[in-house]
Amino acid sequence: MAVSVEGHSKMKFENILAEVNGFGKFQLRTMLLMVIARVTLPFHFLLNNFIAVIPSHHCDVSSLDDGVVFRNLSLAERLLVSIPSQEDGTPNSCQMFAEPQYHLLVNSSNITDLLTVPCQNGWVYDNTDFKSTVVTEWNLVCDKRRVNRATATIFFIGVMVGAAVFGYLSDRFGRKRTLLASYMITTFFGFASAFSYNFAMFAVMRFFTGFGISGISIITVVLCIEWVDIKHRTAVGILMSLDWSISTAVLPVVAYFVNDWRYLTATATSPLFLAMTCWWWLPESARWLISNGELKSAHFYLNKCAELNGRKQFMADLKPESLSTVILVDNEKRKYSYLDLVKTPRMRKLALLTGIVWFVVACTYYGISLNVTGFGVNIYLTQFIYGVIEIPAKAFIYFSLDKIGRRLNQTGTLILTGLCIFCNMFIPQDKGPFRTAVGALGKMFAEAAFTTVFLYTTELYPTVMRQNGLGYSSFMARVGVSVSPLIILLEDVWGHLPSAIFSLVALAGGLAASFLPETNNVRLPETIEDIEQTRYWALTWIASKHSNENYVIK
Repeated sequence: MAVSVEGHSKMKFENILAEVNGFGKFQLRTMLLMVIARVTLPFHFLLNNFIAVIPSHHCDVSSLDDGVVFRNLSLAERLLVSIPSQEDGTPNSCQMFAEPQYHLLVNSSNITDLLTVPCQNGWVYDNTDFKSTVVTEWNLVCDKRRVNRATATIFFIGVMVGAAVFGYLSDRFGRKRTLLASYMITTFFGFASAFSYNFAMFAVMRFFTGFGISGISIITVVLCIEWVDIKHRTAVGILMSLDWSISTAVLPVVAYFVNDWRYLTATATSPLFLAMTCWWWLPESARWLISNGELKSAHFYLNKCAELNGRKQFMADLKPESLSTVILVDNEKRKYSYLDLVKTPRMRKLALLTGIVWFVVACTYYGISLNVTGFGVNIYLTQFIYGVIEIPAKAFIYFSLDKIGRRLNQTGTLILTGLCIFCNMFIPQDKGPFRTAVGALGKMFAEAAFTTVFLYTTELYPTVMRQNGLGYSSFMARVGVSVSPLIILLEDVWGHLPSAIFSLVALAGGLAASFLPETNNVRLPETIEDIEQTRYWALTWIASKHSNENYVIK
């Protein structure tokens, strides 16, 4: 079924893209070139699980070797007379006796009245699973435990700031140049993190690593979607998100063999060297170039696309000047900013709703990740399972996005996520397998919601504001990530309170998503005027009623 939204004969960008093949070798090459950099996303986002892990530890009592009696004791006996035991029989992690208690060799039952002091000479760590972590490097245990917990927060604050900055820069200076800047920033500060000589330096370097990697996260998605035709946007959106799940499963394998935190941090950053080399073959977004009046450059990249896809003849008949009518912009020299998100009524509504949805998606996703009952296996296998379990969610969403549309998927996955969290409140703690199964199901729906929201948001915002819109949305997501652990702390008030809040938040997000327009089989909006005009929104309404049909924009 064809729907014409323009009464004149001027071609739209979607028509040109269809003529040069909107999903050919050129698009596949572009995707593969950017996957190299995208591998580093889960590596760094989840790196803290491995480099900041706290291994088993106890006070270092080697300084007590001066005593003849002490030197003649076995290691187990030395720990017995020097460190109070915990309920499970293991040595206390943070306390030691003020002086050796040799009488405990005979009677170790009563230690309540014995004087203890904090560890005086550092700690001894169990290096069975990890050769070294930032915890063992700078003794971030006991009274410094909170400092260690701050490492992930500092990184995500950097991601949050980077989302806002790179969203603006990408719309101002172009996708390709800004992407190179994010490559360089992430590489420099990623390796600087690995060579940090104190925790303060490490924290600053991780902040800027998060800042840089945020650009890779949002720019790569937009650049791919802007080069793909309507028919294949769903497939590309899913494929671009699949690298997250696969890399999440690969990370624990890498961490198992590279169990020194400095080498692991460097390893997680190293793919960016190859990415920077491949950057030269990446195209700039032709949509962005036309919107900014750079017609010759747009024609150059469209010609490259046509040549690689075997459609060179079409571009031979199309002059650069003809592209000026493809995307109508009132003022090509106008520079857009985040203020343009709230200047017009429908853009305000769009920004409000997408901000709520992104906040909810991130908040519930990380809330489930932190709350799901463990599988009873080591950290490497657990992380591997968490990565693999997301793949069925990708397969489900791939088939449903085109069948029932973006809006119903976004709404449905969020509501189902909330229901899974709600149901887990009523499963007894001793029913571990059932709690794990329902929790894992919730995580699958949460991942499906995350996959959908990236593609959906990219399609909702116009070309001139697309990167600003995604940057703002990603910023709201990082706010949600920051709030998530704070909600979990409310379990001290009532055990089920965090689950109740996450359930309500997920339902609220689903409600907000239901008010967004449908974008399935609809051309990407190019300008703010496209968003504001009644005809564009009417077309999205028609598409929502016929989401299984292909709408061609003439």
